Amino acid sequence: MDTKAFKRSLQQSENYHRKGFGHQEEAMGVMNSEYQSSLITEIRNNNYRITRGDVTIRLAEAFGFCWGVERAVAMSYETRQHFPSQRIWLTNEVIHNPSVNQRLREMKVEFIPVIEGQKDFSVVEGNDVVILPAFGASVSEMQLLNDKGCTIVDTTCPWVAKVWNSVEKHKKRSYTSIIHGKYKHEETVATSSFAGTYLIVLNMEQAEYVCNYILNGGDKQEFLAKFKKAYSAGFDPDVDLERIGIANQTTMLKSETEEIGKLFERTMLKKFGPTVLNEHFMSFNTICDATQERQDAMFDLVKEELDLMVVVGGFNSSNTTHLQEIPINEGIVSYHIDSASRIGPGNRIEHKPLLKDLEVKENWLPDGKVVIGVTSGASTPDIVVEQVLEKIFEIKALAAV
Repeated sequence: MDTKAFKRSLQQSENYHRKGFGHQEEAMGVMNSEYQSSLITEIRNNNYRITRGDVTIRLAEAFGFCWGVERAVAMSYETRQHFPSQRIWLTNEVIHNPSVNQRLREMKVEFIPVIEGQKDFSVVEGNDVVILPAFGASVSEMQLLNDKGCTIVDTTCPWVAKVWNSVEKHKKRSYTSIIHGKYKHEETVATSSFAGTYLIVLNMEQAEYVCNYILNGGDKQEFLAKFKKAYSAGFDPDVDLERIGIANQTTMLKSETEEIGKLFERTMLKKFGPTVLNEHFMSFNTICDATQERQDAMFDLVKEELDLMVVVGGFNSSNTTHLQEIPINEGIVSYHIDSASRIGPGNRIEHKPLLKDLEVKENWLPDGKVVIGVTSGASTPDIVVEQVLEKIFEIKALAAV
């Protein structure tokens, strides 16, 4: 399928909307009243630091809502305002934040039901409105909705769309797209649908395995079993790794994406030599600015003397998970929570350790003075961070009585 032509055709349709409906100022006003925080503004204005009693909070200097997320939520609010009586659906969570998605449910924005792991689009009718989330939607989903005659509101982040353009360039020149990402993640599902031949690698370990196969060959069946569900139909590692292009899920750890890209470049250079490298390797910078800024701010924050770290964001948020990796790699005790409701009663916290299920930790806040680093994922409103901080202040104040 010519995905580029399909996109062009869809974007010319009168049923397709990507720029809102002229209610942006009103939508932003509602969002500001619901999601902004006077406390967070105060901390920002105080060099990202505040002390109350025994607690010093040190905020990362870039955190929370990014432009793409803010745009997606605002467009969802606008859509409800513009279509007050029509049924409105979301193909996925608009962003990975439970409070924002719950707010949309309260506004009668419905989510496409998932039955046995598959979305059931049979509930959608031709006169319905369907919002595509910030992560995007697959080509097949967009085609299905277009064929039904639905009104499509596309909130896909421009950085995600930039990656789509990259994999389409790979496809045009018959390069296999090596996508650094999680094959089940909505964004990577969408990106791979725009690619031709593709292989999704999760981390450096998998990238090294692929590069070793490129240089030395190996057991094809073992390769295919290892990457099951992470490659395009008919993928053959003996044929399809001769010409490769690099792409990424925009929320992955920037430094790892860069290292993986460099590893594949060195591998193709070693195999084919410098004179024909460009015939076998392509790379574009598709690392999201906001993701990069938040990760860089976290790297700066963990250089300070912190007693512990709190990372606030949805448990299914990839960019939040990668923020969590940074303090852990520095040996700093870190707690990932999705809301203030995870704290208490008393000095306890329900949190999600990296790559593990939820756990409860008693007496998580130490006695006496404590310095706590705090950041939040790109889908987390400031008001949620404020609620977390107020819980921490409350626990320490009670302990001091």
